[in-house]
This record gives sequence, structure tokens and C-alpha cells, in this order.
Amino acid sequence: MKFSIEKAVLVKAVSQAQSVVERRNTIPILANVLIEATPDGVSFRATDLDTEVVDKAAAMVERPGATTVSAALLNEIARKLPDGALVNIAADAATNRLTVQAGRSNFSLATLPREDFPVMASTEYAANFAAKAPVLRRLFDKSRFAISTEETRYYLNGVYMHVADTEGGKALRCVATDGHRLARVDASLPEGAADMPGVIVPRKTVAELKKLLDDDDAEIAVSVGETKVRFATPTITLTSKVIDGTFPDYTRVIPKGNARKLEVDAADFARAVDRVATVSSERSRAVKLALDEDRLILSVNAPDAGAADEELAVGYADEPLEIGFNAKYLQEIAAQIDRENAVFLFNGAGDAALIREGGDESAVYVVMPMRV
Repeated sequence: MKFSIEKAVLVKAVSQAQSVVERRNTIPILANVLIEATPDGVSFRATDLDTEVVDKAAAMVERPGATTVSAALLNEIARKLPDGALVNIAADAATNRLTVQAGRSNFSLATLPREDFPVMASTEYAANFAAKAPVLRRLFDKSRFAISTEETRYYLNGVYMHVADTEGGKALRCVATDGHRLARVDASLPEGAADMPGVIVPRKTVAELKKLLDDDDAEIAVSVGETKVRFATPTITLTSKVIDGTFPDYTRVIPKGNARKLEVDAADFARAVDRVATVSSERSRAVKLALDEDRLILSVNAPDAGAADEELAVGYADEPLEIGFNAKYLQEIAAQIDRENAVFLFNGAGDAALIREGGDESAVYVVMPMRV
């Protein structure tokens, strides 16, 4: 195998692939990236057995072939090469070495045979559809913060992507929850997605997917099966196993009858919560909201550290209410609001609050209260 590739192209392809590789590996081959050179170009493939990334890159291929080399090492070397350099890469099967040469720099790296590299088995996908990158980015970015990190409730360790019935017809919906807060985000259903089975996309896959969605003009080919999901651009393909579990019936926890309505500037609210939470105890981070006519007082009282309060002018015309929340949860939800106004709908001090962007019902958040 022998080919030449531009430094910038190599860095992009290898860094994308190596981000899937686990830091600690008991199986040596899983620390490697599989490099395959064909007359059409070069592909870099990496896997952790649950997720696989294949990145195709343009290169001048002199001799087709394939080998595997340490992903972290190749990534580090590629980044440190001079900008604008043309990198010559060649594999010698006799010595099991990969040579990387650019300018006056020469590296000789140990390789492992490509036959040992595990390639994910192909799957029949129940639904195949295309979606614009900004649509998928909104669905996953606005819901990912609520993914649970508790390993015991493994079925909450991802984003539940499924087809849902709404008042305006069927929608593509992403939901995430950790039991304390919930995010539910809808987008219009792409053509071909109606038969899609509901799948739980793992947290790591959601993080990797973010890198595919940077280009606003990109069209993402999405394939969904019972056990796997695949997201592909013309150059990158991300395939992942889905979480084998049943996502709970989240509709039961979304409040229906919350009538007390608070309208507040989302950015002002997030900054005020951040300021008063400075004195809260690290463990509880509880902040109290005291609502009166067109007035909101945020307060924190931490016996060991001190107290803080801040008043905000808001839109509120219902009965007075005092309710407590985890400051971090409020900040994370406020950060998802793109429009100026966040609308909070409350019922009582012990009931979950519903939050949305102005009158937009396509992104809805629920947060459980705390005793303060």
C-alpha cells in the first residue's frame, strides 16, 4: 500500500475516526485504525465494537492495499506535521511497518494485520430517509443534555428517536430524560421515515454525530433498523448499535394542566440563576423561585456559605407561588431556548414545571421541583 495525502485532509479523517477508539483497550486491534487504499481514495475505519466510523478521504493512491496502525499515534503525528505538507504513507507487509514521511520527517510505525480488524456486520434497515443537517442537529442538541449518566438505568443512556403523533400529524421526535428533567423535540417527518422503528441512540453516538452535522448544507442519509442506526454524509459513515431496552412512556410525565404562566427573557434568567447559585451548596444547588405579579425573586440560602437573591421583571399574572429547582437543570434548559422568551407553566410547588420557547410547542422541557 502506498499513497500521498494532504496534511489537512489526513488530520480531519484520522481525528474523526480515532475519536471512536476507547482510551483503554484490552483488545489491541481496537486501538488501531484500519487504512484501506483503493484507486478511488483512502478510507479510515475505527470501531469500539458498538460504534463504527468510516471516513473517506481524497488521496493519490500509487499502490492499493490495507493495514491497521495505532489511531492515537497516527492522529498525533498527523497533527504535528508542518501545515500544507504532502504526506507520503506506505505499508511494508514484510516488516509489518507503516512509514509516514513529510518533508524531512520520517516515522516508522508498528502495524497489525487487517484480517484481525473487526468490521461491523451489515444489517437490513427498516427505514431509510434523508434529513438536512440543521434539522438533526436541533433534534439531538436540544435533547442530549437530559441523557442519564446512571448505568443502572441503561435504557435512559441515550436519545429515543421515533415517529410520534402530534396535532399537526406525524413528526420525527427525539426524547431524553434522566428522571429529573426531560427534553422532547419534534421536527417534520422526512419522506421515507414513517416505518422507522423507535430506537435509543447511545450517548457516545450522539456525541460523534455532532461532528457530522457541522455543515448546514449537508444532507444526512439516515438508516434505522431494530438493532442498528446509521448516519452518513458523502465522506463519513457513522454506524452504531442501539441500546437494547424499552424507553419508558414519557408522555405520562409531561404535565397537561399547568395553568400558572411565567414569561421571562431566557438569557437574563439563565444569568440570574448562575449568579445566585454561586453560593449554593455543591450537592443540592437548589434555587428558590418566588413569583408574584410581574415579579420573580430568585434566592439561595446555604447555611454554610451564605445567601443571595435577585429580582427580575417578568410577565406573571397568577396567584403567588414559591417553588425550588436544581440550578444546573434550569441553566441547561434556559440554554436551549433560541428565542428571547422562555415560557414556564407551573401547577403547584410540588409539581413538575413545563418549559417551552414562546408559543413554540415543537420543543418542550419538563423539570421536577426540589424542596428548598
